[in-house]
Amino acid sequence: MANTQGPQGNHDPAGSTQMFRAFVDEEPQGRQAAATTGGGPRIGLIVGIVVAVAVVAAVAWLALK
Repeated sequence: MANTQGPQGNHDPAGSTQMFRAFVDEEPQGRQAAATTGGGPRIGLIVGIVVAVAVVAAVAWLALK
């Protein structure tokens, strides 16, 4: 494994700077892929919240009836 140097010449034995730069460079592509796949888990979360509110409203209505 080669020793890598950071921007200031500091020793970076894990190469974390290079891994970070690779992650940052890949980020816009990941966002584009997520945008084209639709809502996914977000839609499930919204549906779950709506169902929970409906259940609470039904229980409150029955309690006050």
